[in-house]
Amino acid sequence: MNVISTFWYFIPLLIFAGIFKSPWFKGVIGEAIVNLAIRIKLDKSSYHLLKNVTLPTENGTTQIDHILVSERGIFVIETKNMKGWIFGTEKQKQWTQKIFKHTNKFQNPLHQNYKHVKTLAACLGISDSHIFSVIVFVGDSEFKTEIPKNVTNARGLIRYIKSINELIISPTEKEELIQRIESGRLKRTLKTNRDHVQHVKQIVANKESEKSCPKCGNAMVQRASKKGGKAGNEFWGCSQLPKCRAICT
Repeated sequence: MNVISTFWYFIPLLIFAGIFKSPWFKGVIGEAIVNLAIRIKLDKSSYHLLKNVTLPTENGTTQIDHILVSERGIFVIETKNMKGWIFGTEKQKQWTQKIFKHTNKFQNPLHQNYKHVKTLAACLGISDSHIFSVIVFVGDSEFKTEIPKNVTNARGLIRYIKSINELIISPTEKEELIQRIESGRLKRTLKTNRDHVQHVKQIVANKESEKSCPKCGNAMVQRASKKGGKAGNEFWGCSQLPKCRAICT
């Protein structure tokens, strides 16, 4: 009986430990850090923050972590709570996270946020030149490749936003844009979130069924050998040939 009592005592601890390590919880913490930085370091009268905005698209939904509306433009912010070394370039389809000997591939967040920018521009009926894409990494991560200015950490986020000084939106237009986003976003309900999660899972499943280059992460295309004893034989080669010459069978 004492053994059973002790076992039940540890169940809540195990549940909490699982929650703390989950991607969902890491995402919540990452977004909270960005929210805090924005609220402390930026003037609320100049920058209006909207969080967790889910917008309808032609084939489902897209969810934006943060939208910051100002007279200097609209900032669409994607948050990544990750640790380890981060490798990636602006045009690569996939980036790499390396923690000791463990390697993990993930979608280039710039490409992910590109869809957010295009969707928001379409919903607002404005040029995407008025929208700035920003990727923020929080957590114990370190960039190991050269990255664009709009990919940064929590401290660099505020610095990047303040570096945009040109006034391109009037005060009246700013208020109108905020109202359009509020009226166009889907209601923040469990059903909205559940439907979006299912949509993302389907996208991930579709991508996993595609062949990706083991070297650079771009798409693989089917080719045929033109020379030698294997002439006519088909193989999978990187779509970035001759820049990348990776192949697989």
